[in-house]
Amino acid sequence: MALDGAFLRHIRRELEENALEARVEKIYQPNKEEMVLLLRTYTDHFKLLISARANSARIHFTRFVPENPPQPPMLCMLMRKRLQGARLTAVEQPGLERVLRLVFDAVNELGDRITLSLYAEIMGRYSNIVFVDEKGKIIDALKRVDAEMTSERLVLPGLSYELPPPQDKLCALEMPAEEAIARIRSSAEGMSLDKAILNSLQGVSPIVAREIAYHTGRGAELRIGQMGEEHGLRLSFFLDRLFTTIRDASGTPHMAVKPDGKPLDFTYFPIEQYGIAAVVRRYESCSELLDAFYDERDRMDRMRVRSQDLLRLLANTSERLTNKINKQKAELEQCAKREELRLYGELISANLYRLEKGQGTAELENFYEEGMPLVRITLDPLLTPNQNAQKYFKEYRKARTAEEKLTEQISQAEEELLYLDSVLEELSHAETERDLSEIREELMGQGYVRVPRGKKQKASASAAPWKFCSSDGFTILVGRNNRQNDKLTMKQANNNDVWFHTKNIPGSHTILVTEGREPTETAIREAACLAAWHSRGRDSSQVPVDYTQVRHVSKPNGAKPGMVIYVNNNTLYVTPNQETVEHLKES
Repeated sequence: MALDGAFLRHIRRELEENALEARVEKIYQPNKEEMVLLLRTYTDHFKLLISARANSARIHFTRFVPENPPQPPMLCMLMRKRLQGARLTAVEQPGLERVLRLVFDAVNELGDRITLSLYAEIMGRYSNIVFVDEKGKIIDALKRVDAEMTSERLVLPGLSYELPPPQDKLCALEMPAEEAIARIRSSAEGMSLDKAILNSLQGVSPIVAREIAYHTGRGAELRIGQMGEEHGLRLSFFLDRLFTTIRDASGTPHMAVKPDGKPLDFTYFPIEQYGIAAVVRRYESCSELLDAFYDERDRMDRMRVRSQDLLRLLANTSERLTNKINKQKAELEQCAKREELRLYGELISANLYRLEKGQGTAELENFYEEGMPLVRITLDPLLTPNQNAQKYFKEYRKARTAEEKLTEQISQAEEELLYLDSVLEELSHAETERDLSEIREELMGQGYVRVPRGKKQKASASAAPWKFCSSDGFTILVGRNNRQNDKLTMKQANNNDVWFHTKNIPGSHTILVTEGREPTETAIREAACLAAWHSRGRDSSQVPVDYTQVRHVSKPNGAKPGMVIYVNNNTLYVTPNQETVEHLKES
């Protein structure tokens, strides 16, 4: 992982420079894997996020605080009781281990001053947050570890806290680069240099090891057996520079970003190994970098966990509808032979005088076709000729009625499937618990989610639509969900405003507010870009977006939320771009 022991040393320096002597004003636990401490000094306040999530464990100041549950978990209430009001007096790190100890000066129930500690263990899937008392005993932990999980290191209330077992690696804080090079050279000859560095040095992440190997080999892949004298000198130079940066915690945070804008990797010095395959951005602080790297991904993970029941419901309902549509279409294909049934009935009726009861088949001239070719018709021997004719007419009428009903049912099912797709798209953009509540209420109103017995469902306060501003000053509003789409388009928007929606793609209604002005081409294109971004076509290029005046948009009676029809529209093809969306949002 990129958040190695050396990066953690830089974070420790940030905490010491900004938050020492700060008091714990509030404590939150947004979910079972994260804690947030609100620290306040005489001049400022900070939100300290400690995450024990397996794929994004970290500790840093944050601007993006996750939404809190209505009822705080037990650990959160315990920490509020024991730690709230305490003063942060020290931040410690054993060597370059991925562990930070936050030391607090607190007061117990008797009014005596005591020292409490909060250990943030940033170790991938073994990450944890451990609360320890003045005697070194564990008060509680975010993740309790009992004997059934491991026999090496237990983390349970009442036990003495022990640091995670150290790795057999060299620490840059305690030795010169020459000793580190000797350990690296002792690795197997076929091992790559970056892997040898990773196995030999404590607190070094894969990206740091690759960067040192990249500069040592001048961009070429280098193995231990290929290292010559020049390589040794270059390795010594770059390790010396690295060790100085680590000891002084003097690096500058940099992040490598893919061309599509997605974060790739980060560390505490400039990154050159990716060449033109990535853009490298510099940040003012490690906390700012970690916020940028993890926030969007973590938000999506949190909402995915909270919306699992809705996702499962929508997926199962969509699957049943798809199967139903496929079966009905197969039945509809059989109904296509109904004209043949009518023909058989008419031919039998026209030839009653030639037919007798007991016949199994009859060959009759088809007088509807030129040349009157013979048609072989199967008969029921137990029925009279007239009864056979009536049987074919009955089957014809049945097939005609079935075709009408099946066509109607297939159309309704396809509309319902389109609606469920739009709800799935809403879920993918949900940012808060309020957004999920609105979607859940919408599904209750449509009968997909059962309303709990004995409880009246209270409508949650609707969040405001997303608001943007075009480059030339036009306000652009984007609906968060189907019910808000209806409200935005049918009630809030003016007839002269411009309505946008992706063509045949589930997405949000987007309104360009004109306020009596003539919309510019720039505003129209940027609104179309926002409509494409808030749709299933977000990751596509050349997304078709229809737009028309709101006066030309209407909602049929009985239509599901978010479903409208429109006329007099134009179509614009745009490529969604995150940077453009962020720019319009900031404006």
